[in-house]
Amino acid sequence: MQKIARIPITNLYADGAYTGRIHVGRQRRALNVLLDTGSSVLALDGTKYALDAAGGDKTTRLAQYGSYSDRSHWAGGVIKTTVAVGHQAEPLTAPRINVAVAYEASADMFGLTDGILGLAYSPLDEAWEMPEDTSKRRYPSRKIREGRYTTITPYLTQLERQGVVADRFAFYTHRSCIHRGGGKDDPLNHGWMILGGGEECREFYEGRFQTARVLAEQWYNTNLKAIVVGDAVPLAVHQRAGHGYPSNSIVDSGTNSLDIGPLLLKALIAKFKPTQQAQLIASIHEQRHVPVGELKLRSWPTLTFILEGPRRDIALRVAPHDYWQVNAPKPGLAQAAITEGDPGLTILGLPLMNGYYTIFDGEADNGRGVIRFAPSRR
Repeated sequence: MQKIARIPITNLYADGAYTGRIHVGRQRRALNVLLDTGSSVLALDGTKYALDAAGGDKTTRLAQYGSYSDRSHWAGGVIKTTVAVGHQAEPLTAPRINVAVAYEASADMFGLTDGILGLAYSPLDEAWEMPEDTSKRRYPSRKIREGRYTTITPYLTQLERQGVVADRFAFYTHRSCIHRGGGKDDPLNHGWMILGGGEECREFYEGRFQTARVLAEQWYNTNLKAIVVGDAVPLAVHQRAGHGYPSNSIVDSGTNSLDIGPLLLKALIAKFKPTQQAQLIASIHEQRHVPVGELKLRSWPTLTFILEGPRRDIALRVAPHDYWQVNAPKPGLAQAAITEGDPGLTILGLPLMNGYYTIFDGEADNGRGVIRFAPSRR
């Protein structure tokens, strides 16, 4: 039987996004890293992990730089080291893993996390070869891009090539924001990541899987065809992709909202009842939180996202309690898990995934991959 690793995950360290624990280096330093299908780099906060040359860490002349939609960023030198995941009694361990150790970072980059683990494809794992060892010579971010451009092999691909696990992983999650008022052990703030498999974990899902095509080996790019609000006429989605993207949508575990371009979002809100429109606008555009008692969540419609599949289109439903997050940012209040994003791109983040047990299968469709969704047991 193919080996898998069950990794407990939590949203308490990344303001609603999920982190899991990895063990790095000979000393097996435990680090909580953000699990992000929207990037490919494995990067650690340099204040949390120190180079251990005596323990086998190998330095390189490669440097990496990462920047994100919230304007956070980091820069660091690439090392090769051992990374282990899973149960300590029988971890999945791999040597010579590419890890960037950040020596420069914006104040909001890592927060309470210890780093970020990108789960997307090789073209996003960008690096630059510099004249000197990047762990000894700390090149500032403005200088890194003057080096020779290249890409390196992401963590999951390295695991697959070393025969450790299959290039496949799954998420079982509940929330897009931290659920306040239930204490640190609140089960709504915890979940699981399955590394190397998915279907065998029957306790996390029920029913049949639906499969979405992945259109490019970069992000988990999908083709969003329409959005349906309740029983209303479907809202067609423009097929032209946003600037720099090979498709009009991506599925991203590192985004804790449904991030929708301005024109599409305006048309979507118009499909709701007038009182509901006012509450959405207050939350999305005015950053005002709605008292849970005024929300009347049972009267809200389900959102349905129509995605292209390998043979037929699929319909993925997002319930009101997923696109609204109650008891956030504090007990008794609610905030919409919908945001306004860039034109031409919809980011299908955690609100979509929370209703499903979601498998990202990088080996399917001749290596391009697919995303599979089965109703979550919640």
